[in-house]
Amino acid sequence: MPQTPLDRAETPDSPHLPGLERIQDWIFDLDNTLYPATSNLFAQVDKRMKAFISEFLGVDPHRAFEIQKQYYHEYGTTLRGLMLNHGMEPDAFLSYVHDIDHSVLEPRAELDAALTALPGRKLIFTNGSEKHAEDVLAALKLAHHFDGIFDIAAANYIPKPQPETYQAMMDRFGVTAAESAFFEDSAANLKPAAEVGMTTIWVRPKDAPWFKQSHDLSHCHHITDDLVPWLDAAVRTLKGAA
Repeated sequence: MPQTPLDRAETPDSPHLPGLERIQDWIFDLDNTLYPATSNLFAQVDKRMKAFISEFLGVDPHRAFEIQKQYYHEYGTTLRGLMLNHGMEPDAFLSYVHDIDHSVLEPRAELDAALTALPGRKLIFTNGSEKHAEDVLAALKLAHHFDGIFDIAAANYIPKPQPETYQAMMDRFGVTAAESAFFEDSAANLKPAAEVGMTTIWVRPKDAPWFKQSHDLSHCHHITDDLVPWLDAAVRTLKGAA
């Protein structure tokens, strides 16, 4: 019987992860990728977005929440929708929504060790702000692993999954698509990466609604429920290929 997308998550004892031997750059999304969604950090951001929109547009919280989610689905980020439809300047919004308690994040010694063992350059590619990325990495005690952050300002506020943003990120850091791998909790954000030639790894949220069996995940070259064991398997693969 053929595997469905739900069966494809690769396990810690995977003997070989194909297509990694040429990887020079490891590119990571930030939120809900380097830490689990169960940390509920983004729930704080979500709440502050609603409050900001309510005040900025003069609408009640219920309507603010509707606008927040509508713009997220239409434009890739709520911020983009507010900029295009209401002429909002982004800096105040980003500063407000990312003013959150990062202490809910717990450093994982095993993730630190896995990133240490993984050869090559490591980068952050996020739809959030650089300051937010720095705060998250500091809370996770992972900042020393990363050589650069490509945030929403660097993308000229054009978010993933817009293809031009991936090209802008690669141009900034001199990334060769065929020699890079991209980790994301959003399967949709992996599609443009695969189309330009990146190896893609879907860090599948454990509490996310499951995709239907017919959902196309062909652009997800690897799928894992846990970043750490997958990275450990990647290191074993690379050592075996050396």
